[in-house]
Amino acid sequence: MAWDSSRPVPWQRLMREWVIYALIMVAVFLVFFRDANVIGAIVGVLISGPLYLALGAVLAKFGYQRKTFREARADRQRQLAERNAASTNSATSSGSGERPKPPPTKRTQQGSNRPRSTSKRKR
Repeated sequence: MAWDSSRPVPWQRLMREWVIYALIMVAVFLVFFRDANVIGAIVGVLISGPLYLALGAVLAKFGYQRKTFREARADRQRQLAERNAASTNSATSSGSGERPKPPPTKRTQQGSNRPRSTSKRKR
């Protein structure tokens, strides 16, 4: 898609996502790097905020919009329902619903799966 300056930027969603990310990362740094100096890591997380917002705004102007969890869940449920309906329709239209068993071949013989005896080896 091309750049469109009239496309809205979801600033509130971008800020919420970044704040959640920042809180989780700060907690991880504080838990795992207790003895080290975590000030630099926290400053790095804070610097990532404007970068994330700028990149998100540019992507929004190009037309990119990521699905919310609710939309993704609804799509998944719709796909499962379609798949179930398709499998139900194909099972009822094919008659018995099961594929016939293929005829045995050299590799799929009826009987045991034990290899032949080794007495036929050349010495």
